[in-house]
Amino acid sequence: MGFISKYLLPKEIDFNAALLQQAHISRTMVEDLHQACINEDKAMLASISTAALQARELKTRNMSQLLDVFITPYDKESIYRMITQLDWITLSVKHFLLETEAYGIRALAGYAPILKILVAMATALEEGISKLSAKALDAITPKTDQIHDQYDEVVEACASATAQLLAQDDIKHIIRHKDILLQLKEIAKRIQVTANTLEDMAIKIV
Repeated sequence: MGFISKYLLPKEIDFNAALLQQAHISRTMVEDLHQACINEDKAMLASISTAALQARELKTRNMSQLLDVFITPYDKESIYRMITQLDWITLSVKHFLLETEAYGIRALAGYAPILKILVAMATALEEGISKLSAKALDAITPKTDQIHDQYDEVVEACASATAQLLAQDDIKHIIRHKDILLQLKEIAKRIQVTANTLEDMAIKIV
């Protein structure tokens, strides 16, 4: 049987585990960003950039395996969307850091309440993806519903913060922080879009 499975049967890849790895590093980056902003920890911010490189390597590996394998637990298009969308989450976190550095924004604690919601969203996404292998739609749906609700919370919080910014007189300050708020909303959007794909995959395997 070992010879047959090795040389004759089509290769199989555990994409449930592969996608969960990507979700884990995405959640970790969002969580580390939250903690770094609360503590104003420059070393932790630097470690997020290293994690972003690891995330890109993982995305490249998963994509390569997807192209090389014949049997998959879901249609290839769904797996492709999940791989790329999880990658977009990590890219959005990386872009947040790039903008704060480019604008010279050092005090980030004011963004902690929004980042706390993003951590909850990323955690729910990871937990939902962990249920794919069990084909547990009833366990996944509450997680995707939570993400959709919390996306609304992020949009509302960013709108409120933007309104407060616009009440100030320093135009440069307004522009800098408005762009940062937009990037936070982008992270939330990417998590929500990924949750939509998770829901689609879960429905197809029931």
